[in-house]
Amino acid sequence: MLAYIIRRLLLIIPTLFGIMVVNFVVIQAAPGGPVEQQIAKIKGTAVAATARFGGGRQGELAGEGARGLGGYGAITSKYRGARGLDPEFIREIEKQFGFDKPLPERFVKMLGQFLRFDFGESFFRDRKVVDLVLDKMPVSISLGLWTTLLIYLISIPLGIVKAVRDGSRLDVWTSGVIIVGYAIPGFLFAILLIVLFAGGSYFDWFPLRGLTSPDWETLSWPAKIADYFWHITLPVLALVISGFAGLTMLTKNSFLEEINKQYVITARAKGLSERRVLYGHVFRNGMLIVIAGFPSALIGILFTGVLLIEVIFSLDGLGLLGYEAVINRDYPIVFGTLYFFALLGLAISLVRDLTYVLIDPRIDFESREV
Repeated sequence: MLAYIIRRLLLIIPTLFGIMVVNFVVIQAAPGGPVEQQIAKIKGTAVAATARFGGGRQGELAGEGARGLGGYGAITSKYRGARGLDPEFIREIEKQFGFDKPLPERFVKMLGQFLRFDFGESFFRDRKVVDLVLDKMPVSISLGLWTTLLIYLISIPLGIVKAVRDGSRLDVWTSGVIIVGYAIPGFLFAILLIVLFAGGSYFDWFPLRGLTSPDWETLSWPAKIADYFWHITLPVLALVISGFAGLTMLTKNSFLEEINKQYVITARAKGLSERRVLYGHVFRNGMLIVIAGFPSALIGILFTGVLLIEVIFSLDGLGLLGYEAVINRDYPIVFGTLYFFALLGLAISLVRDLTYVLIDPRIDFESREV
């Protein structure tokens, strides 16, 4: 097992490299890069993803924009919207963003920084990417971990019960609930919860903004814990309602497939109790496919699944940070968060394989090629 872990750790290096190469090329080829964004701001035609940007390099360059305008209407540029700007001023913008260097040189420099976990500074926020990620991480980790934990705690037992009682009244009624969970997106559940319980039209039981109250620092520890769960209840509930359906059906189908196999029939014929058959034989085989989906589920909830929930409940987390960075072409944040989540996903995949062995010791990764 140790040799397999070492091979997997070494495999992370080329995998990360391939991910970064592909995404670097794709993002660099996308129109409307940071230079175009700055030009649009100077000329008053920029539309940001949100209204929370200001200062930093963008503000410094915008202050010099008037100097670059005027008298150059006939000069063409490779940047959209640059007509009428002084070419020297355009070169200053390129240098400010590091676009005065060739593409391969920029990529090699970025990789060198990432090896030191130096993700640079945001183009438009005047802060280091690491500081921004660390600031937003508690929100996303809170939502992601609690949501994933509750989804697994609900879906796995429910899926097992549905498989054991397949076709029963309980199975039919819970399938109706699952269909609703499949059909309605999480953000619609979030809006419904706000209308019902956050002062929308009926009850005003839960807050609408933030992860904690403004006076959180002054509260006692029991009050801090209660305040935290008070704020996070509705966002997590919206994510759980929309997320448990898929895992429940996956668990049910996995266990149904195992229950109908020959070794289960043989175990029953030997006189083993249903509980012994289910938890002694079926469980470890049926759980393998459920565990296989854990890394993608966690990463999806952390980065993409909570985006609209963060917007609706005014929670400033990593999903919203990444979305705004893509829209505003803030490349240091885009590549920094991409690197972070890719590395996290690869590490969780390794943990998943080790969990396979804990559940079913018959699995031997040593005899496999990575």
